Amino acid sequence: MATKKRHWLWNIVIVLTVIVCLMAFAAHYKNWTRIEPDKMTILSGIYYHDLKYKDLDKAEWVDKIPPMVRLNGFSAFEKGKGVYQEFKDTLTDKKVYVFVDNFEHPKIRLVNKDASQLFLNLKDSLETIEMFDFLNDKIELQGKMSEGN
Repeated sequence: MATKKRHWLWNIVIVLTVIVCLMAFAAHYKNWTRIEPDKMTILSGIYYHDLKYKDLDKAEWVDKIPPMVRLNGFSAFEKGKGVYQEFKDTLTDKKVYVFVDNFEHPKIRLVNKDASQLFLNLKDSLETIEMFDFLNDKIELQGKMSEGN
């Protein structure tokens, strides 16, 4: 009985597909943050946001995010990532960025001076608390700098 040999191209396509799927999973697995002197960059898969400290108005803890319309993004299990819009702001273009790794844990609500919002929490709740303290310190420092001028 003769066996039919599969073409090598299909093997390469299958391996590349598995690699791309694993990379997409790793990119969305958690929120990746990079802290720089003037801004913080948040990356989760294809969702990316530069958070400039000078634009921050306040940071506060919230237990739940408000009901919103999803412009693009996803919610799966305890995660929620993407760009949303609050129901009350459907007539404006105010976007709400959501980078939530666990809906059950408290979230940081960051409000910019232009009233745009960002909801953030990390997989580890202790890291989220440290992030909140760090961002609160940055907001206070920016407030003192603006009062001094």
